[in-house]
Amino acid sequence: MAEPSARPGPGHSPSGPVRGPQGNNPYGTPPNAYPPPGPQTGNGYAPIGTPAPAPAPAPPQGKNVVRSSLLMGAGSLVSRVTGFGRTVVISAAIGAGLLGNSYTTAQYFPQMIYELVLGGVFASIILPLFVKAHKNDPDGGDAFAQRLLTLAALVLGAAAVLVTACAPLIARFMASPVQYDLVTEFSYYMLPALLFYGLFAILSGVLNSREHFGAPMWVPILNNLVVITVGALFYVIYTRDAVPDASGDIFVSADQVTNGMVMLLGLGTTAGVVLQVLCLAPFLRKAGFRWRVRFDFKALPLRTIRQMAAWTLLFVAANQIAVMAVIKVANAASDPDRLGDAAGFVPGVTVYNNAYLMMMMAHGIVAVSVITALMPRMTRAADGRHWPELADHLSNGIRLASFLLVPIAAAFIALHEPIGLMIFQWGAYAPEEALATGQVLAMAGIVLLPFSISQLQIYAFYAQTDTRTVAMFNLPVIAIRIGGYLLAFAFLPPEWVVVGLFAANGVSYLVSLLLSMSLLRRRIGLLGMRKTMNGLVRTTTAAVIAGGVAYGGWLLWPDLPVDGGMAKLGQFAASIVLGLVLLGVYFAACLVLRVTETASLQATVRAKLRR
Repeated sequence: MAEPSARPGPGHSPSGPVRGPQGNNPYGTPPNAYPPPGPQTGNGYAPIGTPAPAPAPAPPQGKNVVRSSLLMGAGSLVSRVTGFGRTVVISAAIGAGLLGNSYTTAQYFPQMIYELVLGGVFASIILPLFVKAHKNDPDGGDAFAQRLLTLAALVLGAAAVLVTACAPLIARFMASPVQYDLVTEFSYYMLPALLFYGLFAILSGVLNSREHFGAPMWVPILNNLVVITVGALFYVIYTRDAVPDASGDIFVSADQVTNGMVMLLGLGTTAGVVLQVLCLAPFLRKAGFRWRVRFDFKALPLRTIRQMAAWTLLFVAANQIAVMAVIKVANAASDPDRLGDAAGFVPGVTVYNNAYLMMMMAHGIVAVSVITALMPRMTRAADGRHWPELADHLSNGIRLASFLLVPIAAAFIALHEPIGLMIFQWGAYAPEEALATGQVLAMAGIVLLPFSISQLQIYAFYAQTDTRTVAMFNLPVIAIRIGGYLLAFAFLPPEWVVVGLFAANGVSYLVSLLLSMSLLRRRIGLLGMRKTMNGLVRTTTAAVIAGGVAYGGWLLWPDLPVDGGMAKLGQFAASIVLGLVLLGVYFAACLVLRVTETASLQATVRAKLRR
């Protein structure tokens, strides 16, 4: 079925609330200051030349909205699942030793630099401007998008060339000495992906502004499938027949890694991002957009974008500094030169990254869905200065997200060992590496809820178009997080440093939660926290009971071989059976404790069954 292509009517923003200024010409540039050649176009708010005809009444959008929501939800779920599958396959192919840690470190680089150059600006500024230009410009915002795409391609292309040339310096800043050469080689292949990350983000904004939501959600799945294929090829070509060292390990020293291995992984990963961008082309044509190179950048609202983006960039930059710090500390903790030959496996950045991705998958499926549903309502309440309504939406969102996330956190904690073994013990990812990932996953379960609640509260500020407050209270949060990283590295045994890094994250999330709660209460009044805390106490109690039962079941589970088909079968059986037991006990305990969300869930299920 074709996606809707009609322009949104007045006041309708298909991609969420518009956070830009509301004046007739907010750019500070006269409409005719720089007329481009050819047909005249608007600047996103005030059309140039003859007024644009009044927009036709928007068609009924109920079915389109429902269909688009379902399409995006399904695409997001499949994308996250395949993205996690990509992580598992790559981990099985290269392990969590020197090769795995070097690949993971290099993979962070283009994404981090993209966030610093464009990511925060795009998320909070450029996308709303696309929507307004599409609604207000006579050409549907085509010229605006063409200018911005041309400028972004030039900026990102120059950034990609510059940072690729600086790959050795970046590697020395974030990697341990034994990784320098490998991380640098990987970076030469992977840093050019910076250009394509940025183009994908902007082209997705063009599609979203034209109410074509499906492609940006589904196309990344192709990227994941490409990398999964690369991982499978690597396993068949290199891992399966690899000769272990004296300790029985593979890919843990530089002499076990060849140029062909680095080239396959590096080029394969970048190829996935390139394909992701190319696959948007037919959808852009279907949406009626053609990219023509335009250099009339004076018609862009550059001054306004800079002013609006300043606080967002501060927020993004601070977070990227924390990312660089955690990668550096995780690499230093697992540095063989520091540990000596007698040390066994010590978790590094690969283990940290795998546990973090599991936490983010749970947060993305549950909390991001709640945020997406609540954001338009919170924005409408904030626009009308209906503070009690905004507080009520926030409270309801926290209770719903907590009700769904608490059992997942309990499973991460109680069943971390079988889950870690089931998901990660494949190929080059040895049992001790999978068990270490499970230990970190247990800490991720502890910090999952504070992280998700703090994110919900941050979006309450975004609903008020306030990025300054978020940036300011994020600074002490980041300082506490980095300080926690340094303390973990200084005082914990090497094998527990990565667990300590997650604990430092948890402390910073809790501080963020408390700071944002205090600031929100001053601004919008009581947040209904008594009711929220009552619900949290009840759901947490239910989760503790359910987790205790599941953990007891794991202790009584029959011992199976560490390796082989029976071991894997036992890991799957333990994780699934005990996970279902945990869920059953959790919902039963919620019924006994009269958790409000349980009654709502029951009513919804009964209503569906009656149809």
